[in-house]
Amino acid sequence: MAGPAFVDCYGDLAGRLTGEMLELVPDLEVFSGETLDERSLIDRLSERRHVLVYMGYMSERVLRACPELKTIAYLSTGLATHGDLAIAKELGIRFEGVKGYGNRAVAEHAVTLALAGLKRLAEMDRAVRNGAWQLMRTEEFAGKIFGVLGLGGIGVETARIADALGARVIAWTPSGNTRGAPVDLLPIEEVLAQADILSVHLALTPETQGMIGGGAFAAMKPGVVLVNTARGDLIDETALLAALRAGQVSHAALDVFVREPLEAGCPLYEMDNVTLTPHSAWLTTQAIDRLLVAGLELLKRHISHDV
Repeated sequence: MAGPAFVDCYGDLAGRLTGEMLELVPDLEVFSGETLDERSLIDRLSERRHVLVYMGYMSERVLRACPELKTIAYLSTGLATHGDLAIAKELGIRFEGVKGYGNRAVAEHAVTLALAGLKRLAEMDRAVRNGAWQLMRTEEFAGKIFGVLGLGGIGVETARIADALGARVIAWTPSGNTRGAPVDLLPIEEVLAQADILSVHLALTPETQGMIGGGAFAAMKPGVVLVNTARGDLIDETALLAALRAGQVSHAALDVFVREPLEAGCPLYEMDNVTLTPHSAWLTTQAIDRLLVAGLELLKRHISHDV
């Protein structure tokens, strides 16, 4: 029986993993290379009971090929996009993610994207780089109505920052619980109709997939700035493109997409009223450190429960 392993410690995580952190799981075997395919992932998981995973997709084939596997500590939230949860449950594998590590990082990014949309920063940057010294009128954040969809940890933190910057924050959340956020809780129809800026912070579920579609865009205040740092599949991209072209959405500031990375020729590349970032809202030095420590502590708990 092989011991616990960190199967894909690479990139920014590899540079932040310290000996002090590794003392949490002293016998952990660390693979520094990226897992590129199912075969390499199976090889690293083979005959192990407890693993820490960063980006490897835990498919049905992978899970069924590793009969000794009992627990997966996954370095992410939103596990539905990282593995076959139904098969894991069928096989009795505990598949658990790390929460809370990126709340502040993603919230700061969301508000920054909102400001970038209001201030037309990407559009100005492109114009200046192309030799056009064109003054552009923009908007102030203070006094705007900032709508938040979803009041999990990130949504709550986003609401707090927006409130501190002088916006009036309104929100809808499936649970109906404000969790202490400085918001006016409203029906989703009212949030869509009133928000000058709409920031999406919902979990991806069968119920929320594609929920920001044609009907939702039609219900929004004309000229809204839309921010998405949650999951690309929450938004119907075809409907978004139509809303951008019609001016119903004045600006879309997006960190997440249905297909990542964006493919060549994606229509979003050609639109001035779009700001794009590469699913990196969570990636701060501080969040990486919190993620590694929380993941190792989770793995340690998994191991201790198996003794």
